[in-house]
Amino acid sequence: MAYLSLSGLSKTFGMTTAVEDFNLDVDKGQFVSFLGPSGCGKTTTLRMIAGFELPSSGHIILDGDDVTYRSPNQRHVGMVFQSYALFPNLTIGQNIGFGLEVRRMSKENTKKRVSEMLELVHLEEHIDKYPYQLSGGQQQRVALARALAISPRVLLLDEPLSALDAKIRVELRLEIRRIQRTMAITTIYVTHDQEEALLLSDRVVVMSQGHIEQVGTPADIYNDPATEFVAQFVGQLNLLPVTAVDAEKGTCRLAGQAVQFEPSPDRKISASPRLALRPEEVHIGAGEGRNAIKGRVESVLFLGSVVRLRVDVGGVTLSADLFNERRITLPRAGDEVIIHFSEYSGWLV
Repeated sequence: MAYLSLSGLSKTFGMTTAVEDFNLDVDKGQFVSFLGPSGCGKTTTLRMIAGFELPSSGHIILDGDDVTYRSPNQRHVGMVFQSYALFPNLTIGQNIGFGLEVRRMSKENTKKRVSEMLELVHLEEHIDKYPYQLSGGQQQRVALARALAISPRVLLLDEPLSALDAKIRVELRLEIRRIQRTMAITTIYVTHDQEEALLLSDRVVVMSQGHIEQVGTPADIYNDPATEFVAQFVGQLNLLPVTAVDAEKGTCRLAGQAVQFEPSPDRKISASPRLALRPEEVHIGAGEGRNAIKGRVESVLFLGSVVRLRVDVGGVTLSADLFNERRITLPRAGDEVIIHFSEYSGWLV
């Protein structure tokens, strides 16, 4: 039996349906991310698990208990918000120990637990400081320590890193995953950042308009997207109009040039098929045993570790990503090039 089970969960606000027929089983100790654009229902679902929103229908079973209509303080879950939500008039130690005092833990045990949490998040020397004396990243660590101090059955995180700058976000991602693994705590993480979800999660739940589009491992979500929405939302994607010659054998034509790919009998193909192809699967130059197509470089975009070429192929523009190297020689806009990709890299939609 799943440790956390969401069954037929729905939530409506007046005439608006925020979440509809949400079904998910989470094993104990798993890290699961809800990933999707703003307004897709991921935060509403998280708030229903926490007890801040009551479902319009469905059930929430936590460790064998039906907590669907219990108040938040009866669920024994920990919540970390985007805004930190620390008490400005309390020290860091007092913030972390607040939930323990509410639960009437002894002063001695509270002090010991606070010390353990500060050590876990590497903030031991800041115990007597106030939140305003810490950086944003440090404050979020305090919020995480406070949520974990009560030994919650489930840890819930609602876009906890979105207010931080890029470098701090990268550091805290790794810290969150380290802490989660150390404590082996069941974790639900809400984010619209695909890189964050892929990096942190055991499983990713991709959502759109209140529905689940796909549930899978990060590799499954990225390499084998179940729907066009997932393919486009997670990672970069070329969607190229093609003419199917023999879809069953994986043969088609792209801008009049022959293309071969591995057919997928389980995937539905539309009447106006398009070839889905990740930019990192497209390479410059001829490749033995691969699809080779002539094109002309439209633009060269420097993105740091990656250089993205925009290539015109008979009126169709596609992107090709190259890893940047210090002495890399790149084609220029207007250059004629040959691009190639494996028959295993693309699929028809």
